[in-house]
Amino acid sequence: MIIFRYLNREVMVTMVAVSSILLLIIMSGRFVRYLAEAATGNLSVDVLFTIMGYRLPGFLELVVPLGFFIAILLAYGRLYTDSEMVVLSACGISQHQLLGFTLVPALGVAVLVGSMSLWVSPMGVLATETVLAEQRTRSEFDLVQPGRFQPLSGGESISYVEGVSDDRQRLRGVFVAESGTDAGQHSTTVVVADYGEQAVHDEYGRRYLNLYNGRRYEGQPGEANFQVTEFDIYGQYLPPPDTSAGFRNKADAIPTAELWRAEDLQSRATLQWRLSLPVLVMVVAFLAVPLSSTSPRRGRYVKMLPAIILYMVYLGALSGVRGAIEAGNWPVVPGLWVVHPVFIALALLLLNAQGLRLWRQKRRAQAEARHA
Repeated sequence: MIIFRYLNREVMVTMVAVSSILLLIIMSGRFVRYLAEAATGNLSVDVLFTIMGYRLPGFLELVVPLGFFIAILLAYGRLYTDSEMVVLSACGISQHQLLGFTLVPALGVAVLVGSMSLWVSPMGVLATETVLAEQRTRSEFDLVQPGRFQPLSGGESISYVEGVSDDRQRLRGVFVAESGTDAGQHSTTVVVADYGEQAVHDEYGRRYLNLYNGRRYEGQPGEANFQVTEFDIYGQYLPPPDTSAGFRNKADAIPTAELWRAEDLQSRATLQWRLSLPVLVMVVAFLAVPLSSTSPRRGRYVKMLPAIILYMVYLGALSGVRGAIEAGNWPVVPGLWVVHPVFIALALLLLNAQGLRLWRQKRRAQAEARHA
């Protein structure tokens, strides 16, 4: 029991540290992407941390299995290089018993990952897409940022405002530039106004940007024949917000209970993916125990790179088969379940590699003795 607690503590503490670092790296990259969208006015800064919180379970369901795999390699690799595994072996702890000790925390990690992939993560994806959909339906007035050039009218124009009223209903110091083609010639239109307001002019809810007390310049760049028009009020049509961009994979946001009843390929593949993640944890535990075996002379990191490559091949195979199922290029049965037995067989081969080596040496020695 003391050995069991010692090994589990080494693995779990290392897993928390490794998973935290991996999570920080992944979330930082995604946060920078959302921050760039906020800088261009596509997202409100207020929802950035809300979105990251909703996405956290989806990150964890992929980070924790890798963190657990690396933790076993690091923790057991240190025990091998410090000759502690030699002492455990002398006390009667075989590699198969070591695997038994490892499968206990692996089961707990699998339950954690399974709860995320089956329940928590779909709710997070749905909440994230709901927030993003709300952002897509917001008007330019809601997203405009003073002192920045931003797209207007779906990217057809570029606008700049000096200030926005507290109720976000009036823009001060408005500049709007638009490029187009008139009679086969390239033309540019620039409108400047003291202030602007959003207005709805008909029963269909069409939105317009009304500009007041300004000038409109129209002509071809590089030529002096610009037309200058002064106006008291100038209206520009604002197309409705683009709400067509939705889920990249709608099945990711569907609750697991509904996926069981779904018959389409995307839902079936997503269900198998969610069920495969906790299985992945158990299989990588089988793989990590023999891969962590090393010697003080070789060091604890000698098998780290091949082990991580093997893990990425495993995860990539699952992802590739999932994509093939969604595209109709692979049958739903056996589906993703064809991948796990391959790596389980590889893990069993690695676990028994030393025994097979000894058995071959014994057979060779017996054969040489008979010939002698």
